[in-house]
Amino acid sequence: MRFPPKVIGVVGTGVIGSGWAARALGRGLDVVAWDPAPGAEARLEESIERAWPSVQRLGLYPGARPDRVAFARSPEEVCDAADFIQESAPEDEELKRSLLARLDASAPMEVILASSSSGLLPTRIASACRHPERVLIGHPFNPVYLLPLCEVVPGERTSPDTVEVASRTYDSLDMYPLVVRNEIPGYLSDRLQEALWREILHLVNDGTATTGELDDAIIYGPGLRWAGMGTNLTFHLAGGRGGMRHMLRQFGPALRLPWTKLEAPELTDSLMEAMVRGTEEQASGTPVEELERLRDDFLIATMRALRSVGVGAGELLARREARRYGQQAMVWFPGASISAPLELFRCDVEPDWVDYNNHMTEAAYLTAFGWASDALFRYIGDNEEYRAAGHSFYTVETHINYLREVRGDDSLRFATTVVGLDEKRLHIYHEMFDSRTGHRLAATEQMLLHMDTNAGRPAPIEGVPMRALEAIRSAHGNLAVPKYVGRVMTTEGA
Repeated sequence: MRFPPKVIGVVGTGVIGSGWAARALGRGLDVVAWDPAPGAEARLEESIERAWPSVQRLGLYPGARPDRVAFARSPEEVCDAADFIQESAPEDEELKRSLLARLDASAPMEVILASSSSGLLPTRIASACRHPERVLIGHPFNPVYLLPLCEVVPGERTSPDTVEVASRTYDSLDMYPLVVRNEIPGYLSDRLQEALWREILHLVNDGTATTGELDDAIIYGPGLRWAGMGTNLTFHLAGGRGGMRHMLRQFGPALRLPWTKLEAPELTDSLMEAMVRGTEEQASGTPVEELERLRDDFLIATMRALRSVGVGAGELLARREARRYGQQAMVWFPGASISAPLELFRCDVEPDWVDYNNHMTEAAYLTAFGWASDALFRYIGDNEEYRAAGHSFYTVETHINYLREVRGDDSLRFATTVVGLDEKRLHIYHEMFDSRTGHRLAATEQMLLHMDTNAGRPAPIEGVPMRALEAIRSAHGNLAVPKYVGRVMTTEGA
């Protein structure tokens, strides 16, 4: 099986297929796509364009561009170019069966054929394939370019190698591949969602609650917990020190009470009208495109919040950043040519860095300079392995000078100078520039202390990081002292 893929094939370019394309493009891969519907190519380009700002906010890999997508004239043309094929046709068993058979007849044997089905059995949709051992389900969640879950469902004849390589491929796309061990209709997540959905229909049908009230019942309560723990661990905590055992003993009898009606009610015209009316009132006339942007904004904000504690999707986001920075970062080596100052980091202003005037907030300057420091750390060899071994730099003092207004659509470039170094301390200076105009926007100097994180005390900088820093300090030693180094606040000359 081919790994890692360089070209992702997308067959079917609706909401799910275009989401796959945007995710792969953000990863710096090429995409070849096909869809028989009239106007599909233009709609794919529009979908990628709408998704791209959100993809950018997660952070682009080297070479990532929205135009690295080619539209094929046939499924066979996709098979000729792709290393991994993701079929995302409508949820019709016979359509998928015939389409997968067509792909199977043309794709090289080492190319995996994955279906984005949300509930069909892989054994059935692969039944017309000559090589069902390379066919499985890769069930994503909308929006595919943001949500990391991908349920990997093998069929009866899917090979273990296919499952392993497909899982590695989804992992390389910064997804969470959840292997469903038993082939079952609806898989795992959709069955859980379906149970909640059936109860919603009953509550609306009985006139007990509106769609907005039921969404509020999730948004302000369990939904916030589910983002990091899910139902089972949440209920384990509900049992206090006795955990799940105490929780079941205390609340288990309630399972005999008629709290839920899992059998779905008849989808009558009146129920459909109630559901439509309720959700239209919730939307309040807001266009779908604007609601999509709102959804993307809160998903990214939630994942970033979870990143700080290393939970759930936040852990995957941290891993994505480590991979992305690791791929695009320059790394010092003995004899390397060192620019003076170093230019190791660029970024665009993030949407959540700006205030109501579209100006970058004070805290965001520190965040951006922190990313520039991270780029320096990676350059000298202070990476995940180094920190896992118990070494890290801690910031002990920071001075920031705000020189020009930074706006939400600006693109930033950073220049870094090592202005001081001893056995345990590192003194650095960053300047932030507008990438388009070259204007200096801000400057900061930082004093950092090298720590033994296991012992909780300062420790000498050693090994590759120290040799790299000594080489940088030597290269920067003849530079003039930067203008804002050592500057103190005063009212004189104001």
